[in-house]
Amino acid sequence: MGNLQPLSPDLNEECRAFAEALRSLFAGLWPTVSVRRYSSRRHLSPGALSRYLSGQRIPSWQFVQDLLTDVGADRGTVATLETVELLRSLHAAALRTSASVGHAVQQLQFQLAEADRLSRRSAAHSDVLGDALLDKNHRIADLELRLNQLESDWARERARADEVAVYADDRADLLLEKQDLEKEVARLETELGEALRRRLAAEARCELLERQLIAAEQQAGEDPLRIEAAATADTADTAAPTATGRPRVLVVDDQPSNLVALEAVLAAADWDVLAVTSGPDALKALLQHNDIAVIVLDVQMPGMDGYATAAQIKGRAQTRDIPIIFVTAIGSDPENVLRGYDAGAVDFIVKPFDPWLLRAKVTALTGMYLNYRGTPRPAPANRPPHTTTDWLLPSPATPAPPHQPP
Repeated sequence: MGNLQPLSPDLNEECRAFAEALRSLFAGLWPTVSVRRYSSRRHLSPGALSRYLSGQRIPSWQFVQDLLTDVGADRGTVATLETVELLRSLHAAALRTSASVGHAVQQLQFQLAEADRLSRRSAAHSDVLGDALLDKNHRIADLELRLNQLESDWARERARADEVAVYADDRADLLLEKQDLEKEVARLETELGEALRRRLAAEARCELLERQLIAAEQQAGEDPLRIEAAATADTADTAAPTATGRPRVLVVDDQPSNLVALEAVLAAADWDVLAVTSGPDALKALLQHNDIAVIVLDVQMPGMDGYATAAQIKGRAQTRDIPIIFVTAIGSDPENVLRGYDAGAVDFIVKPFDPWLLRAKVTALTGMYLNYRGTPRPAPANRPPHTTTDWLLPSPATPAPPHQPP
């Protein structure tokens, strides 16, 4: 393809597949538009564009969307939904398998964009359901008015026996239609409540991902043994002094090799790592320690798996406010992600995980823990066990502690 650099020989499978797809897409502009000409069009350096096309660097999703738009305009066509979803999956796989601070920032930006898209879709769905619910209620009111009129007419014409049967049939039909509409209203109200819950969860995830993104961006260019200093610098002046010292990060995985890897990733930070190998051991550790700020929990474990363990943690008043990060090897499809959020998780990381990404997420959560635990606020007595924690949401005027000691 002209003066393009060849693909880097040390690319992994995911990065190579994405780079080949990007080069194939750029071929739609070549040779009419050269690398230098297209880099000038998109305000990029020729070297950066060449590195994108050779797989040496992973571009942002915005660059891929711009390239799709330009190729479509040049060919006079529009990219299909299947093409866009294929490129999106290849881009996500390349980001996930390329471990560096810069790629961790890109992955967090991609997750933030997805969470914002889910929030906007939930808001639009809520509006549609609200309109449908209003229309059904208006129809019920109209039917009740007609029913009252019919009953009034029926009372006046009761003497006419030949017409009684007709009125009775009409009344029965109207009653059945009213009952059907009431069932439809109940269903729409349930769907509306679910849509609002998902919207609130998506908004809370946007807030959390923004905090994690700030922490990851502050890590860029820092010594790996001191990356936590930048993430917690903004909260050092406002956090209240603690009596128990460093917080703890509880790591739960039934595989010793995975525990060693997680401890190695999280060891050189401003917290203590407490590692256990099962769900019951995690529950015991939570009873013995009241300074646990974050739980990194494996999903697939024998006996009590990650979902059951999270349900037990969220069912206890003393531990339900501790944020849980699920680590899973079964993928991040919407069904598994929604099941994890329903179980009480605040985030999902897919194996093999990026160590920079995991450290950024734990850094943000421990920073919020240190910032809020010095100003406790009693939780409402009637709060359900599976609600979003107050200290994870932006409420600086009335912060709440992550959890109370047993």
